[in-house]
Amino acid sequence: MLKLVENEIFKMLSKKKLVFISAILLILVSLFCYGENASYKHTIRRFSGTPGQTQNYNWRSLVNQQILYLKNTVNNQYIKQDRKNSINIQIDQLEYYLNHNINPITPSSAKFTIDFMQQAVYLFLPLLIIILAGDVVSGEFSSRTIKMLLTRAVPRWKILLSKYIAVLILSCIVILESAVMCILVSSFIFHNGGWNEPMATGFKVIGDKLDSSSVIRIYQWQYAILVYSLGWFTSINIATLSFMVSVIVRNTATSIGIMLASLIGGGFLQMFLSDWPLVRYFFAVNLDLTQYLAGSYQPIQGMSLTFSVLVLCAWSLAALIISFNVFQKQDVLV
Repeated sequence: MLKLVENEIFKMLSKKKLVFISAILLILVSLFCYGENASYKHTIRRFSGTPGQTQNYNWRSLVNQQILYLKNTVNNQYIKQDRKNSINIQIDQLEYYLNHNINPITPSSAKFTIDFMQQAVYLFLPLLIIILAGDVVSGEFSSRTIKMLLTRAVPRWKILLSKYIAVLILSCIVILESAVMCILVSSFIFHNGGWNEPMATGFKVIGDKLDSSSVIRIYQWQYAILVYSLGWFTSINIATLSFMVSVIVRNTATSIGIMLASLIGGGFLQMFLSDWPLVRYFFAVNLDLTQYLAGSYQPIQGMSLTFSVLVLCAWSLAALIISFNVFQKQDVLV
């Protein structure tokens, strides 16, 4: 089995997909990091009128000015009530940070590394995993190498299992690469690690009010572990579903297209059919696990972190059962 897995990993690496994914990650991480730094400088100029020293700027003064700006905005008679409620929640959260001496403003390597995964886990990260895993089996049919593969004196289930393990290993490498690139690039741009800074998690929205009774204080490095663990879990589930589609569909382009359509379709379902109870059982609607850590995230009524984890596990288990049954029974030599 180890030899089979090693062979599959080298086969996937020979396609240069991991190199392509690494290049995409490096470019986007650099652009996002530069953009966040520029946005922070713009915010300082906006509220203070002078560029100042971005890393040594008084963050409490900046938060107070943002609160004042939001309060002026919420008094605008043309603002809708839903928008006013959202702004009031944001004001309460900023005031909590002030009262508990938690800096939510000054950018750091830790904050950027966490924010990147929180933004990437829903669409960008799944896209990279789909590119990596979309042709793991269908590619054998497209390149006409499936016959040669099955001539080995190895059971079909072992061949398929080795491919699945190879996909999981490379998916883990993608997550690790994301973290390492974020840390290196942001440390170079921000010159501020911030890993031992405190942060607050566990806010809840009850009605139209922010409830901070369940908030806990942890270090940024602890929060980063939580976020990347959920990102890893999401990537494993996407890899498993992509693996299933690759087994069922014998064309690589079709396999990748089906998964991309499913991701995009999940966004449309969540946007336009959120009142339909069955929507919450679709895997793409449950991918944004990291947002649950904020405590106020509930995309559809009845969803929670536990619910989404269980739904994704059910989808992955069903995908594995279907994959092995199809690969064992179908006439792959045709």
